[in-house]
Amino acid sequence: MGYKNQKVGYRDGLLESRSVIVKGDYAILPHDGLVQNSVPGFENVNITILGSPRLGATFSDFIVEFLEGGKNERGFGGPEIESFVYVISGKLDVSDGSETYTLEDGGYAFFPEGEVMYFNNAQSEMTEAFLYQRKYDAIDGYEAHRVVGNKADLTPSEYEGMKDVLLWDFLPTDDLGFDMNIHILSFEPGASHGYVETHYQEHGAYLLSGQGMYNLDNKWFPVEKGDYIYMGPYCPQCAYAVGRDEPLAYIYSKDANRHPGV
Repeated sequence: MGYKNQKVGYRDGLLESRSVIVKGDYAILPHDGLVQNSVPGFENVNITILGSPRLGATFSDFIVEFLEGGKNERGFGGPEIESFVYVISGKLDVSDGSETYTLEDGGYAFFPEGEVMYFNNAQSEMTEAFLYQRKYDAIDGYEAHRVVGNKADLTPSEYEGMKDVLLWDFLPTDDLGFDMNIHILSFEPGASHGYVETHYQEHGAYLLSGQGMYNLDNKWFPVEKGDYIYMGPYCPQCAYAVGRDEPLAYIYSKDANRHPGV
């Protein structure tokens, strides 16, 4: 096991971290300190487990660097499991065993439960991807379907009517066959949520760019590109974007379209 940023040995100064873990409520995993893991099926990759049931989540998130020859021929997904992949940079072949999709920067694929993804790095350079899995919550009369696309082909909406906060939806928002969605939310420097959100849904968010201040359970934390945030059900949450050169943007999951139970 090594570090995702490849830094090893002693550092100058004291041991310190921005990491915050309140299991089942919220967590921040800074990019400095993330470790590489071993996950069956992934070969010639650097893979890091982010969100997981051990953290209190109902899903698992991963960040994966596919090196030259990087692949997964064992399969990602399967019975009762829905899977999603988003290519941050590079070129990745995603296959169901017969049909292959080549995803480049901003490309994504969702496979419903029962379908298996196979991966192969489609270039000699490293390809970086964000992966998500969750047990599907089925309801009678509805089912999800495969979705493949690219962020560049989507038209973002103005989040809560704010021109400097944009939202991309990757999956259908009004189809009860889908029990979750994946989005990208982007704040221009100085922009923020309009209010502190408190809701039933949980999120796992990987920061793609920028810097910001994130409110989790009414406590403020600095965050930046490469960090991971888990937000549990009913955890108060909102963000301000700071910095000068790029928006604070993150890809995140949200459960949806289901009764909470009684």
